[in-house]
Amino acid sequence: MTKKYEVGEVVTGKVTGIQPYGAFVALDEESQGLVHISEITYGFVKDVADFLKVGEEIQVKILEIDEKSDKISLSTRALQEAPPQKKKDQPRKTLQDRVDESDADGFKSLKDKLQHWIEQSGH
Repeated sequence: MTKKYEVGEVVTGKVTGIQPYGAFVALDEESQGLVHISEITYGFVKDVADFLKVGEEIQVKILEIDEKSDKISLSTRALQEAPPQKKKDQPRKTLQDRVDESDADGFKSLKDKLQHWIEQSGH
């Protein structure tokens, strides 16, 4: 590597290849890194090609540099805003609780209407 890259640095690179496990990105003439499939975006990535194209210039964050093997781990996900986390502090409602909540009014009004319909029909 001629240029010294730093972990945490954000650089622009060019996608040079796409594999099932990630995308290779050239950072300069001699340095290349890999954006692993898990570092492309938040959520599930089925196909890297749905997110990145060969020849495309992208911003990447350097996650790790292995001096011995000259491998650079990159991320595009690290530059994105994380999706809001679901609140885990609320106790999870049981299915029955949710049914009771949403259907209670519906059943009550049906019961009232049923009585009304019976009276209307004259039985």
